[in-house]
Order: sequence, then structure tokens, then C-alpha cells
Amino acid sequence: MFRIIKSTVALFVAGSFLMNAQNTLPVYLDDSKPIEDRVEDALSRMTVDEKVAMVHAQSKFSSAGVPSLGIPDFWMTDGPHGIRPEVLWDEWDQAGWTNDSCIAFPALTCLAATWNPEISLLYGRSIGEEARYRNKNVLLGPGVNIYRTPLNGRNFEYMGEDPFLASKMVVPYVIGVQENGVAACVKHFALNNQETFRHEVNVNVDDRALYEIYLPAFKAAVQEGKTWTIMGAYNKYKGQHCCHNEYLLNDILRGEWGFDGVVVADWGGVHDTREAITNGLDMEFGTWTDGLSWGESNAYDNYYLAKPYLHLIKTGQVGTKELDEKVRRILRLAFRTNMDRNRPFGSFGTQEHALASRKIAHEGIVLLQNNNNVLPIDLNKANKIAVIGENAIKMMTVGGGSSSLKVKYEVLPLDGIKNRVGDKAEVVYARGYVGDASGEYNGVVSGQNLADNRSPEELLKEAVEVAKSADYVIFIGGLNKSDYQDSEGADRLGLELPYNQDQVIREIAKVNKNMVYVNISGNAVAMPWVKEVPAIVQGWFLGTEAGNALADVLVGNVNPSGKLPFSFPVKLTDNAAPCCG
Repeated sequence: MFRIIKSTVALFVAGSFLMNAQNTLPVYLDDSKPIEDRVEDALSRMTVDEKVAMVHAQSKFSSAGVPSLGIPDFWMTDGPHGIRPEVLWDEWDQAGWTNDSCIAFPALTCLAATWNPEISLLYGRSIGEEARYRNKNVLLGPGVNIYRTPLNGRNFEYMGEDPFLASKMVVPYVIGVQENGVAACVKHFALNNQETFRHEVNVNVDDRALYEIYLPAFKAAVQEGKTWTIMGAYNKYKGQHCCHNEYLLNDILRGEWGFDGVVVADWGGVHDTREAITNGLDMEFGTWTDGLSWGESNAYDNYYLAKPYLHLIKTGQVGTKELDEKVRRILRLAFRTNMDRNRPFGSFGTQEHALASRKIAHEGIVLLQNNNNVLPIDLNKANKIAVIGENAIKMMTVGGGSSSLKVKYEVLPLDGIKNRVGDKAEVVYARGYVGDASGEYNGVVSGQNLADNRSPEELLKEAVEVAKSADYVIFIGGLNKSDYQDSEGADRLGLELPYNQDQVIREIAKVNKNMVYVNISGNAVAMPWVKEVPAIVQGWFLGTEAGNALADVLVGNVNPSGKLPFSFPVKLTDNAAPCCG
């Protein structure tokens, strides 16, 4: 805020007054001036130490502002499906806040399946409002890496296999987020298509494939969406790590596309000081961590762009030209985000956002098969509906790696179906299989205890008996967000369903012909029983309103209008890139 003290204009920021002897605001504080003038004025007032402090992290998710100039710190948050709960300053452990429970939006595979740019704009605006309310400068998403293999553990975070579709969907998402004064950070640039050996793999691809398949969505985000930040990838390309890759960052991103924003390193993605200086990186985060779990405590001054960089400057081994360019871009980010006094206030955990999440889920659910018109379920003819499968009762907002969320609430599929059916029919449940009974991922605790000590044979017998007596069977299975499924850090081990689900599905199909299989996943799965199960629905990871959205589709209140953003191969060898690593 502004105060007049003895006719001298001052600005009160971060507990200190900034005075100007000429009774005028410095150019960098005068938001009537063009941003570039403000950037240059602020840069001219900074010391080398202050500049170096801006280009690397000071905590797990923040980097330094400029206290002497009243420029606040920069705060990042993981997306892209919801705002990550707060962690401790220097630990991955949860900070224990009681007011950081977010609304979870559907995974980006679901968003891509809507094929609807207006829905993408709604998504971006809604999640941007949540990020802004939590006072984040940068939302670490969306992801637009191309779906190259159905084994990639992070495919659920991306927008599918088609570069044209991803390009059309990423632009409104970016615009929507940035309307809130929060930078979208489009990731992971580039060629980041597997989790196995993600720090070591050197991707070999010719220029035509690079430009026609892997880069279009990033280019659209930069040139049409005007994204303010880009995140580098873990992998190598042309022998250089992508977070400081000269060809990707200097030649293409800045040179060919004219990107004027900030390149942020993925957590643990920086490996060399000199390359980081010269090859286009601006902000270094997460060095000496795998980006998810382990790390060194209070190591920030030893980052590649911290003391090692300062030492090279002070000993005359490198100049400050590159440093000034980095700081210019970071200052530009500040004036676009938390130094913009017209930045809206945002909102968090609201009913409006929950309804937006439900609408996105509605439009993304895909009807894959509906033989004999089993769907929609006719509640006037159904006396008993059997719901079978662990995914009907397992929270899916928790898990998956850095996108794991602490949600305000999550409607489970079984509960959503019960709520929608009401007293029109009896809804009975059988577990069918036990997959992952745990409920803690990445420090987020679901509070669920799904332990079940029954044998697979006992579980199968119960499921078959329940299915026999029902008018309809809804089997809710697929993948979850555990390791080696839809999860960061490791790729899937195969295309088949885990936990003996195929056998359970086949045995149920033998005793009930009104069977619906709902596949919860962000990846394609093998369906060897496809001719035995009449109705198949792709249900994705649907977020806070998952159960209600699924129920709306299953009983016919909402038309399942989604389209697949990637192919479902019959078997893994049908895929062009059948395996990872």
C-alpha cells in the first residue's frame, strides 16, 4: 500500500519503507510504466549477490525475492490437478496446515478427452484461482509430454498422444491460469516420455519427429498461450540434460519461438554449473533430490547456480551478462505475478470449483463399448445393483507422486452410485480383489485403511455370488496411483490389469450379462475379455467429484461425450514403442 509521509512518497513492503529523495516512485515501483522499464530499473539497483540469490531455490518450493527493493519471494506449487499441500521449509514432510485442503480436478488425460477448449479454459481459471488464493507465483503444470508408450507412469498427467489435440487444449489452460496472476509452468521440456532412468536416458529423435510430434504443444503454449514459465525435463537430448540444453532452450525456445519467460528446472534436474549459466536455465530447484523424496538438508547455497556461480563471477572466470538475462526474466515474472497490484485475490476449496471439477469429469468420461444397450442403467427396472472392485472405494486423489493431493473431500464411486440411486434400488458391494490397501503417498495421508486378509479365492467367490443376484454389475477397476502403475518415478511393468482383475472380470461376466466395466486409469490397459463384457467406460482419475460424475453418466443423466486422447492397443507389442528404458 502507499503512504504519504511529510510529502515524501514511500512504499511499505515486507516490513520496510522504500524512500525516494525526488518525491517520485522509482520506475520499478510505478506500475504505470511498461514492464520492461520496471525490469531495467530494478536490475540496475541490485547487487551481484542479490542477483545470484534469485536464480536458485531457498527452500523446497521457494526462491528469493529482493528484500532491499521490496520484491517478494517466489512460491511454486505442484499441479497440475490441484494445489499441493504445504510442506516444511526444508523438508518434504507435511507442514501440518489445517487450511490447505484443495479441490482436486480430473487428471489431464480426462481434460484432453473432452476435446473442448472451453472446458480447458474453465479448468485453468479454476485451478488458477486456487493457486492465487494460496499466494503462489507459479503453478507447476500443465504437462504436455506426448503419450509415447502406455507404460509411462506419468501419462495420466499429460494430454495424450496427438500433438494437435494437446496444442489446442494447452493454450486455454495456460490463459485461464495466468488470468489470476499465476504463471503456468508448461512441462517437461522436452522429450520426457518415460520414468524409468528418467535422469539418465539420452533421447534419440530426428528433427522431423521432434518438430512434428514432441514440440507442437510446447510451441502453442509459448506463442499462443503466452506462458510465463517453462519447466525443463530430467532426461538428456543430444547428450545434454534438458534443464540446460543449448539446442532446446537457446536455439528453439528462445531463438525460434521468442520465449521471454522463465525456464524453471525440474526438481533435481540440474547437473552442471557452466551449462546452467550459458544454456538458458533461469531458476534452479531441487538439486540433490530425485524431485520427490530424498534430498540434502539446507543445501541451497551449494546449488550449481548458488555459491559455485558466485565464485566463478568473483574470480573473473565468467561475466554477469548471462546472470543479468536470467534476472531480467525473473523480474519480468515478478511484475506479471505478485508485483501486479491488479492481481485478483482468487478463491479456494469452493463449491464453484467442485462443480467445475464435476463438469470437466462429465465431459471427459468415454463410452468405449455398449453392446445390448446395457447403459444407461434403468433405475425403473433395477432392484439390485452390484458394485465390485477396489477402485470403487479407494481414494485416487492421493498418490501418483508430486501430484498427490490433500483434498477437501473426494466422492468415491461406490458412494456416488449410492447417492444417485437412493431408494430406487439396493446397492451391494463386493471387493473382488485387493490391490493396494495403503493410504499414504508423498506425505499425504488418505485416512483410509483398506486392509483385507481374505484370499483371492474368497474374494472371487464373494464377487461372483453378489453378481449372480444383481440386475446390473458395475465393476470399477483398472489402475491406481501406486508404484509401477499410474505414478511418478517408475513405469508400469506391463499392459495387463494388476491384482488378478482379469480373472475376476471374466468370472463375473459368466454369471451376469448386464455388466459394466469402468476403467479407472490414465493409461491404456489390455482387455482380453472385451468380447465378454457388454459395456466398457473409461473413467480416468476424476478428482473431488469422481463418484458423482461417474454415477451421473452410468444412470444416463449425463451423456458420456468424451473421446480418447490416445490409443488402446490390444497387446503391448502393437504399440510403436512397446517398452521404456
